[in-house]
Amino acid sequence: MNIQIYDTTLRDGTQREGISLSSADKIRIARRLDEIGVAFIEGGWPGSNPKDVEFFERARDIEWQHAKICAFGATCRVKGGPEEDANLKALLDSGMEICTIFGKAWDLHVTEVLRTTREENLRIIEQSVAYLVSQGQRVIYDSEHTLDGYKADPVYTIETIQAAERGGAELVVLCDTNGGAMPWEVAEVIRAVRAAVSVPVGIHTHNDSGLGVANTLVAVREGAVHVQGTINGYGERCGNVNLCSVIPDLEIKMGFSCLPEGNLAMLYDLSHFVAEVANLHPDEHLPFVGKSAFAHKAGVHAMAMRRNAQAYQHIDPERVGNRQRILVSELSGRGNLLTKAEEYGVRVSDAVDVVGVLNEIKSLESQGFSFEAAEASAAMMLKRQEPGYKPPFDLVDFHVNVEHRDGRGTFAEAMVKVLVNGELQITAAEGNGPVAALDAALRKALTPHYPALADFQLADYKVRILDGDNGTSATTRVLIDTRNGSKRWSTVAASPNIIEASWHALADSVEYGLAVAKA
Repeated sequence: MNIQIYDTTLRDGTQREGISLSSADKIRIARRLDEIGVAFIEGGWPGSNPKDVEFFERARDIEWQHAKICAFGATCRVKGGPEEDANLKALLDSGMEICTIFGKAWDLHVTEVLRTTREENLRIIEQSVAYLVSQGQRVIYDSEHTLDGYKADPVYTIETIQAAERGGAELVVLCDTNGGAMPWEVAEVIRAVRAAVSVPVGIHTHNDSGLGVANTLVAVREGAVHVQGTINGYGERCGNVNLCSVIPDLEIKMGFSCLPEGNLAMLYDLSHFVAEVANLHPDEHLPFVGKSAFAHKAGVHAMAMRRNAQAYQHIDPERVGNRQRILVSELSGRGNLLTKAEEYGVRVSDAVDVVGVLNEIKSLESQGFSFEAAEASAAMMLKRQEPGYKPPFDLVDFHVNVEHRDGRGTFAEAMVKVLVNGELQITAAEGNGPVAALDAALRKALTPHYPALADFQLADYKVRILDGDNGTSATTRVLIDTRNGSKRWSTVAASPNIIEASWHALADSVEYGLAVAKA
């Protein structure tokens, strides 16, 4: 059985605090949603702002492969007719085949917000839908506050939905707009509405009680065939229901079809793409699509996973485009390191003291290191245990000087001494800071011997104070991300001296790139 997926990221999702999408952003996201194969994409409210008007103008010229683009709006105004209503005119002017309009299902909103009568509310619902249908539009009706309305007056709430059906709506969507409903309440309302109308029923939930996904799945079990939500659960207050959870739950757990066959594996990339366009950090702890969704840290878990991947995973992560990760930390066991060695191509023989490396990791973590975010440093600790391994360079010493000169400002100079193939290399360089100067001096010494180093780029540099009570004597953790083309790795070090921590993280990064990442 097919379940229609209606994405409202471009409208409801942008109501999240901190999100603002340009028309170009919305087109980019809409293209990706169309590519994955959702049935409907709600582009926005053309009567509310110029950006949405521009979106629909651009959307008209695009050949969409899977999705229908929907324009969103409200019923006509109280005491007004639909023919002269500016909002409904904007929907028609959008040029979209499908209009989604909402009306009031809760008598509190009728009397306190619209400040009209219950009869007038029924009139504007039915006439607004009927007018759009008479103009050749397909109409989806969003019954706002259905769950709260049903609790207050179930008879009247169903009458509002029947008014939309009489007007010609092809689908009625029951909305838990305040996000406060319980699953059993959703089940009751779905059953009641399905018994009262002949058109298909959909569900639109919010997450204010943390039950958006549960309420959506219950609604589908009770016969809803249309699901509205947003990518990553973006939305007002606590957000809308997260389609990145609902879709795999429906397809994998419940056996429904939501996307074209094979497209579920695009979900991880879609989640991260939308976060990037919205200029938000991805929530890596989201179910299914977070990097941590299939990350295993405990030693017992890691060893069990080596024997059977199903031991601590509810699905194969590749089904949603994700991957299994084994973390290395003070909680690790031998299985974590063995898996990490295999992942990084490190040959673990009987000569490799895995337990010794594990104990060293635990000791370093007690001093402020954190290896779960810096797996390249853990890989290097194993690599150095390989029989016959020779590091590409050995540090002899380094010197850093930071100055401020009149007319020039502040700058840094660094000198490094390293052994490369038995030869002592002494180089110096300047930078706008001590770490930049160290990086430049090290590259200057090594690049003639290792030309590939020229392609290494510093991608990120993070500093964290671990014991702030010690003031400027506090231990500092440094995390360095390095990139070489599509490959990226992270290294870590910690010390009361931020320059020393930076140097060791930097040296690990270069050694890893030369010794392991090239393989």
